[in-house]
Order: sequence, then C-alpha cells, then structure tokens
Amino acid sequence: MDFKYDIVVIGAGHAGCEAAAAAANLGSKTCLITMDMNKIGQMSCNPAVGGIAKGQIVREIDALGGQMGLITDKTAIQFRILNRSKGPAMWSPRAQCDRGKFIWAWREVLENTNNLHIWQDTVTELIVKNHEIAGAKTAWGVTFYAKCVILTAGTFLNGLMHVGKTMLPGGRMAEPASYKLTESIEELGISHSRMKTGTPVRIDERSIHFEDMEIQEGEQDFHKFSFMDTPPRKLKQLPCWTCYTNNEVHDILRQGLPESPLFNGQIQSIGPRYCPSIETKIVTFPDKEQHQLFLEPEGENTREMYLNGFSSSLPMDIQITALKKIPAFRDLVIYRPGYAIEYDYFDPTQLKHNLETKAVRNLFFAGQVNGTTGYEEAAGQGIIAGINAHQNAHGGNPFTLSRDEAYIGVLIDDLVTKGVDEPYRMFTSRAEYRILLRMDDADVRLTEKSYLLGLAKEDRFKIYTKKQHHIQHILEFCKDFSVKPAYINHALESLGTTPLSRGCKLKELIGRPQITLTNIAPYIPQLQEVLDNATFLHDEVIEAAEILLKYEGYIGRERIIADKLKRLENIKIKGKFNYNELQSLSTEARQKLSKIDPETIAQASRIPGVSPSDINVLLVLCGR
Repeated sequence: MDFKYDIVVIGAGHAGCEAAAAAANLGSKTCLITMDMNKIGQMSCNPAVGGIAKGQIVREIDALGGQMGLITDKTAIQFRILNRSKGPAMWSPRAQCDRGKFIWAWREVLENTNNLHIWQDTVTELIVKNHEIAGAKTAWGVTFYAKCVILTAGTFLNGLMHVGKTMLPGGRMAEPASYKLTESIEELGISHSRMKTGTPVRIDERSIHFEDMEIQEGEQDFHKFSFMDTPPRKLKQLPCWTCYTNNEVHDILRQGLPESPLFNGQIQSIGPRYCPSIETKIVTFPDKEQHQLFLEPEGENTREMYLNGFSSSLPMDIQITALKKIPAFRDLVIYRPGYAIEYDYFDPTQLKHNLETKAVRNLFFAGQVNGTTGYEEAAGQGIIAGINAHQNAHGGNPFTLSRDEAYIGVLIDDLVTKGVDEPYRMFTSRAEYRILLRMDDADVRLTEKSYLLGLAKEDRFKIYTKKQHHIQHILEFCKDFSVKPAYINHALESLGTTPLSRGCKLKELIGRPQITLTNIAPYIPQLQEVLDNATFLHDEVIEAAEILLKYEGYIGRERIIADKLKRLENIKIKGKFNYNELQSLSTEARQKLSKIDPETIAQASRIPGVSPSDINVLLVLCGR
C-alpha cells in the first residue's frame, strides 16, 4: 500500500510532535508515524517540563506558535520559577506534569490538527533518489512517499536497556526498539555512534515515610509557560519532597560497582555529564557524604513517584537495598527499578542550520538522534525542523534563529558547529547573550517572525501586540514622569532606600533594587492609575516592563555587543575555499573547517580548534 504526503515525521516524541504540528499548521499535508499511539509525547524519564535554560526554550517554542507550553500549562500539577535569587536572565520556569494527561493532551491536539494524520507502525527504511529523500517504508510493508522526511526516533534506534547484567532490547521500558533504520541511514553516507542515558527507580507512594522528608511546595502566582491568555491551572497542585543519601547508602552502592554496567565494561557509550547516575556520583565525588534526592509525583491521581537524582543501572536488589538505608524509604516498595539505555545517534555536524542533512536533500533530523538530551531541547529542534521541512516542500527560504535571538538558536548552532561528545544539555552559560534571551521576552524576539511565516496565528499576534502596547505605555510614563523629594522621600524611607536630594525621573527610582512598580505605586497616584489600566495580562505586563526599566543599561550594552559580532555572521564563506590548500591555516583548522564547511566567518570562529589567528587569515582572504 502506498500513501503520498508533503512531509513524513518518524517518531512521536517531543521533537516529532512539535515537528508534525508545525508542518501541518503551516499547511503541509503531514503524516506522523509512531510505534504506539498511546505513548505520543511520552515523558520517558522525569514527568517535568522546563528548568534552568530549558524553561526558556519552552517559552520560545510557545512564542513561535508551538504546543509544548500550552500542553504543560494544561497538565501541570506543580509550577515553580527557579533561580529567583538571581537576575531575570537566569529565571527559569519548571512544571511537574501529570504524565498520562500530558500524553492525552498531545494526542488530542494532534488528532484535531488540520492536514495531519497519524499512522501506527515502525519505519525500517528510507527511500532516497539522487541524494534526495523520496519517502519511507515500514515494517507492515507500507510505503510513504514524501517531499520531506523528519527523523525524530529518540532512544529507539537499536535501543538496549541495562539493569545489572541483564540486557533487554527496547527503546523504553516495555517498548520495543527500532531496527534496520540506522543501517538504512548509514548507507546514505551519514555516520552514527552510540550514547547512553538512564532513569531512576519508580516508587509506590504508600511505602514512603514523608515525615522524614522535607516538603517542597509549588508556586501559585501568575507565571505559566504559554504567552496565550489561558485559564489558571485546573489540576490539583501537589508538592515535591527532598531527602539525602548517606554513607550507608554509598557503601552498598560501592560494593555493587563490579556489577554496574557503567563500570564493568558492559556499557561502552557516553552518558550525560550533567545528569549522572548515582553510581557515577559516588565515584566522581568520593568525599561527599550525601547527595540530594527529589521525590516527585507522576500524576494527579497515581501512587507512582519519581526519585530524581537516583538514576541507576545497578542490579535491582542493590538499588533497593541501598535506598532502604534512607529513613524515608526504610519500607520501600517499587514499581520498577532504574535502568540505563544505549541508543544510536548521528553526528549533528552532518546537518545544516535548518536541521537538513548535508548528505541527503529534504531529510531532517531532530531530537535525541542529534545527540541531545531533554524533552525541551528535542521539542525546540522539532519545531525548527517542522518549519524548514514545510519551507523546503513549498519552495520557501530556510528559517533559522541566531544565537542572539533564541536559546534554540544557540542549541542548533552548537550542535551543527561543534558536534557532541556527550549528550547535549542546554544551560544558561552556553548563551553569550543570555540577558537578551530572558523567559519574559521570548514573544518579543520570536512571535512576529513566526506570524510572518504563518505559524503563529492571528489570535496569538493580537495578544502579543496588545501586551506590548501596555508595556510601552508603562515605560513611557516612567521615563517622562518626574518625582520630587518632598513628595516621595517618606515613601523611599519606608521602603528602605535612600531619600532623594533632588528630583529625578521615575525610571531612575525603579532602577533601585528595593523599589518595584507595585510597591512604589501607592505613593504615586498617577503611576497607580497607569498600572490599573493595564488590565490585559496585568501581572505579566508589569513584570516585563519592570525588567526593561531595571536592566535597561545591561540590555542595551549586550545588544551593542551582539550587533557588532553579528557583522561576522554576514560574511559568507561557504564554498569559497578549499581549506586543505590553505597552508596559512593550522592543520587542525584545515581539518575542522573542511569537515564542518561553515556558512559564515562567525560560525567558523565557534568551531573548536579554529583559533583567532585562523579567523584573521580567513578575513584577509575575504578582503576584510
């Protein structure tokens, strides 16, 4: 049997769902192929979305017109803003979700998206003609012809799970692996390697002594992931809990190391440095007497709980024995042990910035197959791949984001320029312009771009423009309104800040750390009236305006730096040089530049092994 589509998406994880939804909403006839329709958008590990830098990515996905933020808000059972003690560039939203409801919310969205069909099957082979994708074949003998194909297979390609010496094939616990597809791709000249990730034990809530744990409540303010004017969270809000390992736990884990797949040679692939297994922690930090663990609910009504911080592939009896030495888990009962999983990925330097493969036209990769880890990183790649597959299918221009426009831009540039030697996870420290990439301004950076593209719809654009109107009104008032010492000094003293010796503009006062728009407004009736008139997304508008007022200087300076460096982004060098013939470059630079074939001087400057002197050589050769 044959079918014809504009775009076929292989895999319905976080990358695949965003890719399929974006392509279909842009108008491409799209088919999403998944091995199990009941696991669409499955949270393979922790049922949480967001976190440091990851939360910013979800805000960017939403600003572009993606779905992850909306679905997270709909299914959240706890919401928090991390890094509140730091500046707004570091604030990061995070939500604990109901795992089951998250899946069904995604399925409801996809099943009701125009131009989008879902097919349950396993893809075993890609169809390529003259170095251009033509479609895919499945295990059931169905052929899908397509103008573009997006591969988002997650951990399923030749997936192998480990619990002690027991090894089972699979892409997730109780789910089969996908075979033959990697081999089909390698025949196209695209190389692959192996990576490893892990997940912790799942615990029966009824066996836990919560009196021996510290409670961690969520927050109930206005913050959420989506910029849309959505209703407040409807699900029951639940706490998380924290506790610590101890020396007894560590002693049992050390005794079990000879049986650990990570240390006995059973697992050869590389795992995530920033989310290590518990056995890796005790080896890497032998002097540390305890490690913090976070116990998190899996859903609104389930007894299953997730033990964050205790990823392991040790034999299950060692996992259980060690955990029982923690007072809160002395009567521990588990649903299943932690396990590690090895899977195939493809070197992302084989991709262009639009996530199309260099070897095969109209074949796109997104998610963990590119060597990343995390739902958010996968979804960010997915929406970009979906947009660009649509653009290719209909003769449009590539859609890419630069490093000063989005964390998604940083993510993709890092992947295609630097490659990966371990599962890639996003951090705020990876972004050199993080003051410009705040969680509050993702819509300012991206919504108009997406609206012009056709993905962000009219309703979203109207919300964005209305919100910006209110913000600008507050900013203009604060920049124009003068305050006099006689009228404001008593208020300043009561708020714990130095009185004025002379008059000043209100924006100068807002710059003080003790002063906010809301705590000074009761003393300035005109300001209170302006804030009261901002009835649309009231709290969000006030927060965004205050950040712009307080950090105006920092934001302006970083914008100047970004604009200066962006000039290098405009110097195109792709196809201009045979790097192997440029003896004035270092040997490593010649090798790296030949492999990556960067688009611009700026991209070349970010390639590891390409020195500033190598960049100067290229600038001279370009006549600069």
